[in-house]
Amino acid sequence: MSGESFTLWDLRVEIVAVKEGLESICNHHLGDYFEVSGENMRIPDGKTFSIYALAAVLPLLPAKQRALDQNDWMASDDLVMCPDPSCHAVMKITRTALREFRRSEVTATPQPGSDS
Repeated sequence: MSGESFTLWDLRVEIVAVKEGLESICNHHLGDYFEVSGENMRIPDGKTFSIYALAAVLPLLPAKQRALDQNDWMASDDLVMCPDPSCHAVMKITRTALREFRRSEVTATPQPGSDS
């Protein structure tokens, strides 16, 4: 990597469990997912993802994208519950690929200590 490069993990967030009978009420379906690459999120065409479930998992994604100490709980814990206590939906965060980014392509803020 060059001096301005860094790596982040691409992520996949998938519904892996839903309380039986509530799939259509809570709009969670086994296998529904979205993917994250850098700061961008992709949902497959024709699919949806609950904003409430997204709100529960969103704060964890930047940490899951980064290298973590093996003793950090974020390195091993990958299941997140939907905030609706009735639906019992579970989302799993999976790291899928390591991607390299260049600082100058993702921020206009000068690197600390640079002459810019």
